[in-house]
Amino acid sequence: MKKALIVDDNEQNLYLLRTMLEACGYQVLTATNGVEALAEARRDPPDILISDILMPVMDGFTLCREWQKDGLLQRIPFVFYTATYTDSRDEELALSLGAARFIVKPEETQAFAALLDEVMEGRKTGPSLAARPPMPEETDYYRLYSETLVRKLEDKMLQLEELNRALAQENAERKRTEEQLAASAAELRGLFRAMNDVVLVFDRHGRYLKIAPTSPNLLYRPPEELLGKMLHEVFTAQDADFFLAQIQAALEKKQSVNVEYALEIGGEKVWFAGTVSPLDGEGVIWVARDITGSKQAEEERRRLEERLRGTDKMDAIGTLAGGIAHDFNNLLMVIQGYTSMMLKDIDPSNLNYERLRRIEEQVQSGAGLTRQLLGFARGGRYEVTPADINDIIEKTSSLFGRTKKEISIHRKYGKDLWPVEVDRGQMEQVFMNLFVNAWQAMPGGGDLYLETEDLLLDEKQAFPYAVMPGKYVKISVTDNGTGMDEKTRERIFDPFFTTREMGRGTGLGLATVYGIIKGHGGMINVYSEPGCGTSFTIYLPASEKEALKEKTMVGTIARGTETILLVDDEKMVLEVTGTMLETLGYRVFVASSGQGAIDIYLENRNEVALVILDMIMPGISGGETFNRLREINPEIKVLLSSGYALNGQAQEIMNRGCNGFLQKPFQLEIFSRKVREMLD
Repeated sequence: MKKALIVDDNEQNLYLLRTMLEACGYQVLTATNGVEALAEARRDPPDILISDILMPVMDGFTLCREWQKDGLLQRIPFVFYTATYTDSRDEELALSLGAARFIVKPEETQAFAALLDEVMEGRKTGPSLAARPPMPEETDYYRLYSETLVRKLEDKMLQLEELNRALAQENAERKRTEEQLAASAAELRGLFRAMNDVVLVFDRHGRYLKIAPTSPNLLYRPPEELLGKMLHEVFTAQDADFFLAQIQAALEKKQSVNVEYALEIGGEKVWFAGTVSPLDGEGVIWVARDITGSKQAEEERRRLEERLRGTDKMDAIGTLAGGIAHDFNNLLMVIQGYTSMMLKDIDPSNLNYERLRRIEEQVQSGAGLTRQLLGFARGGRYEVTPADINDIIEKTSSLFGRTKKEISIHRKYGKDLWPVEVDRGQMEQVFMNLFVNAWQAMPGGGDLYLETEDLLLDEKQAFPYAVMPGKYVKISVTDNGTGMDEKTRERIFDPFFTTREMGRGTGLGLATVYGIIKGHGGMINVYSEPGCGTSFTIYLPASEKEALKEKTMVGTIARGTETILLVDDEKMVLEVTGTMLETLGYRVFVASSGQGAIDIYLENRNEVALVILDMIMPGISGGETFNRLREINPEIKVLLSSGYALNGQAQEIMNRGCNGFLQKPFQLEIFSRKVREMLD
């Protein structure tokens, strides 16, 4: 059944139009003004909308303009149905705003229904939206609209004059004439209310002559304060000169002048847009509308778009960095593996022992660089556990303080903080980077303030940072150093951006901080001014789990004799890892693909005690290989190994029951203990 939405503030008109449409097979929805119509249409879109022009709250012309701005509603035909047709320009304005038809009441039922069917069929099969006349610009719309309203005012004034003459000539019809006058006056008041605009009349010198009833509310000034006064008595010299120039321009050109301007009213910036039109004689009528709301919405949309572009840029760089870090970690894995085995077999007194230790140190330095890359690449995390953030800050700041004694550290920890689920290593990296950043900003020494507290974020506070409202732990790191200007502050989290001289930094420190915090579902912002220091504020989601204490690892090599299936598509990684396992005493099956691993396991399932599985492989991926192995044996033990961090696909595999995760590159000692942990 076709659905029509009719909009009219007159109950009788609504009833008659509903009756006509229902008789023609329409399902009918109703609204008494434009605001109600927009809400109803967005909730339950009709097949066609039929609207009156003059209505309170939002009139038909304004409704039509808002209708065409809505991507969903603009494709639904909009029909004007009015009894107040006085000028062809009304119809021109209606069609320029995007209306499909302008129908004048009354209309016979069947003929009216045929017109509606024609409109809907024409909209479905006729020209595209792009072929319609262009919608008027904002200022042109206000000019056309104000001119329409002025014409209607003039028409009503003529009607009043005619009625007055009729009253003088025909006393017998006095009562009927008075009723018509009252009705016309009510319509005029309704017209002013519907406008919701500032309507002012000035003489050529800028003196207030008349003010429409709704204007004082928008100007925050009572009428008695304005009438008879000059512009310079009401506004600042700059604002008054601007308005006076518009008055002179309208009078000289003898045509309307479009105006958009911002005023300081009531201590706030208020934007107006409208027209100044010359009147007969020496004055002008000024019709303006408060557009502050749309200006603020536009500015907020611009800020959000800038933030989104920045997020997209970080995501793109992060994806690239993640791929580079993964491949680099595989190379480091080969070097680290062979170095670890050579160190195990060589006497410490041998000259080459110290050289191998230097190689291992450089491998770890390279691994540290890839950890920074992975820090902001795809929000990577390694091993997440519930922790007390105070413990992590205390450990990191104490280590930092022992090496930078010229910095005085002031701590203010919240008591009984909510736990947070974090990767301890990455959070230590976050705080160390922030401490080093503060130290660089205080070359002669200074004060570093650390503070933590629990905090509840509501929807309004959480929305700008794209996080969910709820319980958070707030961490503040503040220094009294040199500070930053706005240009530097806007780029502070960009990868490879640094204010240090060439060769004195990678520019990854704060980019890594940003990536790690975002990867943990939190947010970070910075406040700084030149000469006033810098304050970083971090918000981490609170956890309902109980905080765990950090484990202390014993630096010994763990051995075993079990059988292990090793799966990796990188030949050199497969070779060095297999050799490491054999050196530790294990029997090893190797597979260079997911399908190969499945085939080997099917033949040797009773012997294989553990599968060490690479995540990124061609053909059958690590995730799919894990699923198939679990189908064969739901109790199978699997240790996931990757050059990527524990995020995205790796985290999904862990969530499906994988027993552990090991980040490449790894030393022989760490590898041996992790394997033993899985087997035991």
